[in-house]
Amino acid sequence: MTVAERQAERMTKADVLDKLRAGRAEWEALIAQVPRERMTAPGVMGAWSVKDIIAHVTWGEAEITEVFRRHALVGSDLWNLPQDERNAAMVAESRARSLDDVLAEAERAYPQLLAAVQSLDDADLNDAARYANMPPLWRPWQLIAGNTYNHYPDHIPAIRAWLDAGI
Repeated sequence: MTVAERQAERMTKADVLDKLRAGRAEWEALIAQVPRERMTAPGVMGAWSVKDIIAHVTWGEAEITEVFRRHALVGSDLWNLPQDERNAAMVAESRARSLDDVLAEAERAYPQLLAAVQSLDDADLNDAARYANMPPLWRPWQLIAGNTYNHYPDHIPAIRAWLDAGI
């Protein structure tokens, strides 16, 4: 599928919610397998720990929640950085936080995102014009996908492999 075809693709609220819930269930089931005492061990993805990955995923979820709550392309200045720099800066900031803090934020962020998505209609998910400052070719649902159900698989294989290796 070309970029233009993906941009033209429409999603229903029901489809987005189904994918969001299924992706999150897989994510949470995997995270539940990680022993607490191993969550801060580096080496899962480069130097990142499971705690770092959870903080990274949670940050994206919290950021897009505000886009959908406010119907505006808003968020951290870190979005202005190239992806690798943004990720490194966000993880560096989260390293000073306790594991309990990171896990508590993750437990708060997803339900807030889910509630924000549930408040939308199909047009809200497909029409960039419904959001201040959103580029017209963007599809709002793609922000959800890119920060949740299409994002979790970026990290799931590494976490599984790390768990399987017993590192």
